[in-house]
Amino acid sequence: MEKCPYVLDRAGSDIHKEASNLRARGPVTLVELHGGYTAWSVTSYEVAKQLLMDPRISKNTKAHWPEFRDGNVPQDWELYTWVAMDNMQTRDGKEHDRLRKLVAPAFTGRQAVKSRPIIEEIVNRLLDDLETAPRGQAVDIKARYFYPLSTILVCDLLGIAEEDRDVILHGNVVNSKTTNTAEESEANLHQWQTALGRLVETKRRDPGDDLTTVIIKAGEDEQTPLTDDEVIGSLHLLIGGGTETTANVLCHTVVDMLTHPDQLAMVRSGAVSWESAWEEEVRKDGAVGSMPFRCATDDVEIGGVTIAKGDLVLINYAAAGRDPERYGDAAAEFDITRADKANLSFGYGRHRCLGPALATMEAMVALPALFDRFPNLALAVPPNELKPQGTFIFNGYAEVPLLLRS
Repeated sequence: MEKCPYVLDRAGSDIHKEASNLRARGPVTLVELHGGYTAWSVTSYEVAKQLLMDPRISKNTKAHWPEFRDGNVPQDWELYTWVAMDNMQTRDGKEHDRLRKLVAPAFTGRQAVKSRPIIEEIVNRLLDDLETAPRGQAVDIKARYFYPLSTILVCDLLGIAEEDRDVILHGNVVNSKTTNTAEESEANLHQWQTALGRLVETKRRDPGDDLTTVIIKAGEDEQTPLTDDEVIGSLHLLIGGGTETTANVLCHTVVDMLTHPDQLAMVRSGAVSWESAWEEEVRKDGAVGSMPFRCATDDVEIGGVTIAKGDLVLINYAAAGRDPERYGDAAAEFDITRADKANLSFGYGRHRCLGPALATMEAMVALPALFDRFPNLALAVPPNELKPQGTFIFNGYAEVPLLLRS
């Protein structure tokens, strides 16, 4: 392994090229983040899987990272919220389980099935709107279809009023970027906290049949009370984990299907299922590039290096999903007939994402409906002209312009 840290591209200009560069330095390699902080980037599927289960690699970074614990990390650091927020993804053990059990029932496979009619209604409404677009004019399918689908679904689940959605979602979009100035980062932290705080105050005054109310009521339980920071942090996690993430993988799926017409034909003929296509996309282009953060609570020797107590760890999911040691030389290729589609894209172990069942249901409704409504759909630009969204955390396009041909 090279001794000098690899300076991570804040803009995420080419996540997969960077993952390949990091992999060439070893399965675990030191990277430098904005602000001069360093972390270990894990690119190996097997090493990542081991660390995701290792009790010495904690999600409670605010407690175990000396720089943060000692107050040396400024609030205007662009990744501050990824450490500071109080929710199940920044806790371990019983504290994690206490927060997770509040919301887990809303994301079971059974609940996803119950959500299908709601998803179908949203999809049909959005497709009707797309039909109003002038023919021959490119339409950004992310902005007009996949992102609205995910955000409407999550906002409905949380009971966020229509008039409050833009400001709350804006906070999430800015938080996902890793190119913010210090001023932008700090302003967004306060704006987003304020917006979510207002949502909590509204639901306390006027409870509804929604997940926000469930979290608030649980927080008032004398046996397992939640702090206001935990309530807001849980909302932050649910919004961030269920909106851009799903929309990004859906966009990747459309791009790959359109650039692999033979595989699209297999799906349309029924020879291969949409679910197989979705599973392959989740492997090849999962929602996350590198997820902040984990922190070592003890020295860990793995992948030819020693991750020292107090060191930050970044699991590079983009690299793990295309690891040739796991998937062979064709790991980077989109192949819906691939036998081994198992992946870590939704995480692994105790902290595995809650959302796979709901995300899969969105995909199973939204993808075939789009291609049925516009069977001659086409990319409006060459694939190599699609721009990244400007972050190394998420793996997505800024926009995906399509020509809607019926």
